[in-house]
Amino acid sequence: MQRCLELAAIAAAEGESPVGSVVVKDGVILGEAAEKSRQLKDISRHAEALAVLEAVKRHGSCAGATIYSNAEPCILCSYMIRHHRIVEVVFSKYTGELGGAGSRYHILTADDISSWGPPPVVTIYP
Repeated sequence: MQRCLELAAIAAAEGESPVGSVVVKDGVILGEAAEKSRQLKDISRHAEALAVLEAVKRHGSCAGATIYSNAEPCILCSYMIRHHRIVEVVFSKYTGELGGAGSRYHILTADDISSWGPPPVVTIYP
């Protein structure tokens, strides 16, 4: 989580939302990113999405990995997390009505989406 906070500080210094994300499997960082939506003028460039894309590009997959973020992944990022079969999501704060776990659009925790298999374990970092 410390690395997420470092990445979030970088994002904030660049005028972005202060979000950082890291994908880890077997103690190895597969991908990491800071928020880049404003800088790249692309709403899909959230920290979690970029970290997943980097993990897939560098390692071919992030199935079975854990993703850390200092903020609850949104609906878009939650879809990516489920699609890439990440098994655990750890975040430090809920983000409100568009969050993938705490909102009414609970894509991260929905257990009735059979094409993705079981939902990841969701842990709130203290």
